Amino acid sequence: MTQAPTPTADSLRRLVRTLLKESSQDRAGTAAGPDVRPVAEGGEHSTWWVGTRHVLRLAPDREASARQRREVRLRDLLRPHVPIAVPASVAHGEWAPGLTYTLDTRITGGTTGGHDVSAVGEDDLAGLLTGLRAVPARQAEALGVPRTAPRSLEALRRMAVHAAERLGKADEFDPARMHQLTPPAAAQLAAQPGTAVLVHHDLKAEHLVVSADGRVRGVLDWTDAAVGDPAEDIAGLALAVGSPAAVRAATLAGYGARPCLRGLWLARCDCVIRLADRLEGRDDSPLPLLRSQLRHAWEAILLERVTELREDCQGTGDDGIPAP
Repeated sequence: MTQAPTPTADSLRRLVRTLLKESSQDRAGTAAGPDVRPVAEGGEHSTWWVGTRHVLRLAPDREASARQRREVRLRDLLRPHVPIAVPASVAHGEWAPGLTYTLDTRITGGTTGGHDVSAVGEDDLAGLLTGLRAVPARQAEALGVPRTAPRSLEALRRMAVHAAERLGKADEFDPARMHQLTPPAAAQLAAQPGTAVLVHHDLKAEHLVVSADGRVRGVLDWTDAAVGDPAEDIAGLALAVGSPAAVRAATLAGYGARPCLRGLWLARCDCVIRLADRLEGRDDSPLPLLRSQLRHAWEAILLERVTELREDCQGTGDDGIPAP
């Protein structure tokens, strides 16, 4: 199989020159074409700033290209439902045989690593979760969005317990904290039938565009979107903005105690497992990021007391805490 070419600033500048009408803003003061420079955060895509107004994302392989083609269609479906900006492509096509690109308009703002989400920003996140619930799942699946089965929280709990013991030996985490999630509690927090919605499925800090005033202005990278467990997006928000903010946003979006607590514990188990893997050389994520996610996920919330959750979640008190 022919190896894909390695993109360079010069080769991408030539590509972009065919896509954009050159202006002083796009050229960034050069006669050779728009300024093209790599973005430090880019996930699996090779991501580049183009001048001050655009972002170029290159899919590295054919599987990623298929997801990127689907993403372009999905973003059009999302816009009428989601009150937060979704990237818009000014051009898309192939940058190498079988490998796709999108040239998107840049959404102004930073990431949650640079700006804290305000109370109004939590309203923005609530609007995002509400909008995703409103997207017709059948229409998303017709575009090729996959349907994913919910993860077993009990299986994840067992893995996290072992990972926590390893973190304890490294003086990174108190393994006793994992005892808060008992096997009966994990069973109570199993995903319920008929609750699948469209989920972003990768709501991490680098995909949330936040302005200096704490508003959430946009959500990036919809290539991993799926029809599945809404607790996955609550978990992603817990890692990105902290558990209290994530649960408040989910509650504003109409989610009850069960999915909020399920999302909280998915996040807690995930971050414990990933940090242990990183310390043992099985994950290459930056250590400061993983430690930040650990702190965010283990922030205390009002829903910590898990007792009995009825099927309709009506066993909760006015404060949202499960009644004894």
